[in-house]
Amino acid sequence: MRFDLSDLHLFLHVIETGSITAGARRANLALASASERIRNIEADAGVILLERGHRGVTSTEAGVAFAHHARLILRQHNQLQMELRDFGAAALGTVLLYANTAALTGLLPQRLAPWMAQHPRLNIDLRERTSAEIVKLIDAGLAEAGVISDAANHEGLTLRAIASDPLTLIIPEGHRLVASKQVFFADIMHEQFIGLETASALQSHIEGHATDLGERLAIRIRLKNFEGLCEMVSQGVGVAIIPLKAANHLRRRFHFKSVRIADDWAQRDLCLCFQQWHALSKPMQNLLTHLAAASGTTLHA
Repeated sequence: MRFDLSDLHLFLHVIETGSITAGARRANLALASASERIRNIEADAGVILLERGHRGVTSTEAGVAFAHHARLILRQHNQLQMELRDFGAAALGTVLLYANTAALTGLLPQRLAPWMAQHPRLNIDLRERTSAEIVKLIDAGLAEAGVISDAANHEGLTLRAIASDPLTLIIPEGHRLVASKQVFFADIMHEQFIGLETASALQSHIEGHATDLGERLAIRIRLKNFEGLCEMVSQGVGVAIIPLKAANHLRRRFHFKSVRIADDWAQRDLCLCFQQWHALSKPMQNLLTHLAAASGTTLHA
């Protein structure tokens, strides 16, 4: 079969989004070019890999097999690149690490600094994504590792907890609960909430627990990031639920109070996420070992 790595990336983008149009956009290709590439792959394979429909595309049985091997090839290619970098003088190169917002704002700056000081010829490309997005990238072989919340669906991947990441309720300074030390989720069901976008894994997690209680949160507005939520809460628009580390970080800029959520589901961990330890590049293994050491976590090969 004749195809290049960009063809494999495109195919995985298409099946992940369920759309050739959306897959082309992710791959930075024109729709016509992407469609032609997919047709060429199928023609070369001699089988139909995608079922086209009005609502998008789905993988055929052959398409599922092709996607599986595409992920393996891309993972091996990434490993090859990283291992070749290891041969550079003093391990010169860049380590790509994905992290969710809570990890970026509250955990990684202080933990990455000493590692980078000890490895002056290694750079870190730190990219922010939701935990759910990071899981998809790692599962597809498009990323080696990331730092996510254990609330994300991580089936088939390895997780190692490295820090506590509880959720907290943030409220305006004049709110009725301002003197409370903790609150149960069931007791705030009828508050006016400021929420994250519906695609947010954290927001889905929170609203799922409201559904378990037979309730639906009253969301006044949805915003893209924690800064937006804190701004709205500080102005008295409503209340919100965010990671405690993010709240502690943003309290310097916005005026609000935090109240502990007593429910077990709000007590989360930040975790290292990867596929198989032995498949990681040496620089990545070194970095993850450092991140885990601060919490006393052991990473086994």
